[in-house]
Parts: sequence; structure tokens; C-alpha cells
Amino acid sequence: MAETIRRPGLDEQGFLAREGSLARVPAAFRPVVAAARDRLPDIFGTRLHSAYLYGSIPRGTARVGRSDLDLLVALREEPGEADRVAVRTLGESLDRQFPQIDGVGTLLYGRDRLLSEPERYDLSWFVACLCTPLLGDDLAEHLPRYRPDSLLARETNGDLALWLPRWRDRIAGAANTEEARRPLVRFMSRHLVRTAFTLVMPRWNGWTSDLREMAEAFAASYPRRAAQLRTAAEYGCEPVGDAEVLRTYVDDLGPWLAAEYARVHGIKAPRPD
Repeated sequence: MAETIRRPGLDEQGFLAREGSLARVPAAFRPVVAAARDRLPDIFGTRLHSAYLYGSIPRGTARVGRSDLDLLVALREEPGEADRVAVRTLGESLDRQFPQIDGVGTLLYGRDRLLSEPERYDLSWFVACLCTPLLGDDLAEHLPRYRPDSLLARETNGDLALWLPRWRDRIAGAANTEEARRPLVRFMSRHLVRTAFTLVMPRWNGWTSDLREMAEAFAASYPRRAAQLRTAAEYGCEPVGDAEVLRTYVDDLGPWLAAEYARVHGIKAPRPD
């Protein structure tokens, strides 16, 4: 009998394994993580339910001076505008203080939304599988196990068609400089590669957060678009400020990917704004 191949990112039962851990945080980034952990309770007090790391830092793949600090903060109630201002201010402060990071991105939600039924295969999955607990009680204890199936694919990235008009607006509103376009290329490249990967995730039957591995998984099923995805994966790691790249994303690759995603998995269920 042929040996069963277990794809990366799955446990022995075939469920998605949680990626990242505090033990994997590179030494250069530990002071940044410690500062965030110390300051969040000062900002939110008893309203803070829990906080998490995600991205390259808890995966242990962060690069000094190139990687950003990614945080998810869960409050005991829905956040307001003052809370969003507070996390932006915290991020700016950490970015100024620690040259080893290139920016801070913080997702801010109420506990109830993160555990809600509409978010079960989107934000809930994100917390349970892609976030590393930093503070408070881990919400993953209240969540199910997940498999890399079509339902998960649809509810995580089945809304690309809704994003494309917003991307066009962002591109039109950006300054006409390479410096202004570079972060747009980075963000959109990563979004497209991750969406392309989850398109094929059920048949690939595994999980990875490595952009280049995502592109290769996609390429095996869509060889005609393979070169585009491999290039996008490179730009997600080393972005350029090229206007033509952005045009291709919103006029060619993005619309094709949105249509193919809807054909294969359907469209993501609507969420409250």
C-alpha cells in the first residue's frame, strides 16, 4: 500500500495545525513583542480580553528591518473609534522605537464578533490557526478544529471581487511615485497569492504561509497563471513601485482570480460592515 503523504500544516488527524509560537520569535524581535505585551493592558485595562501575534515574527521567519509586527487585539466589547486611534498610536510608537520592524499592523475586534457564527470560517479560523496567544484567555479554546476544505476556502477569500474596486480607488489616490506605490504592490501581491493558494488549498490538502510555497501549490493546478503568481510572490517579499504591476493586478489577474474562485468555491457570505 502506498504511503499516505501528509501535507504541511496538518496534524495527524488531518486538521489544520496552529502555526507560530512565542518560542519561535527571533531574538531581535523579542524586545518589540515584550513592549507590545506590556503596553496593551495600559491602553485598554480590563476591557482587554486577549491579544495575539501573527505573521512572520511568531513563525520565526521575520527579517530585521524588513518585517512588520502584526497584532490582533480582542476587546470584551466592540471597539470604537477612540480604540482604533489608540492602536494606531501604539503602532506608530513601536515603529519609531524599534528599527528592527518596518511598521505595525493591528487588527482590533470585539470578542463576540470573533466567536460569532458568521465568522466561524473566517476570523474565528484566523484566530484558531494563524494567531499566537500573547495575552489573556485564548479564544481558540472555544472554537472548532478546521480542515482545508472548500467551505474554509470560500469564507476566507471568496470576496476578492469586492476588494478590487477599493484597490482601484487606492491606486488612483496614491501619489505618483515609486515610494507610494511600493506598499500597495506588497499588500496586493500578498493578498492575491494567498487567495490563489486557498483556491487550490482543498485539493492540495494542507496549509502554508510561505508566499513562494503558496505560488507553487497554485502553479501545479493552473500552469497558465503560474508565472504571474510566482512573480506576485516575489513582489510580496520584495515589492517594487511599478504602476504597471498594479494595473495588471486590478485589470487582469485579480478579475480572473475572483471569477475562478466564485466558480470553484462560491462567494463569501455577506458580513456586517
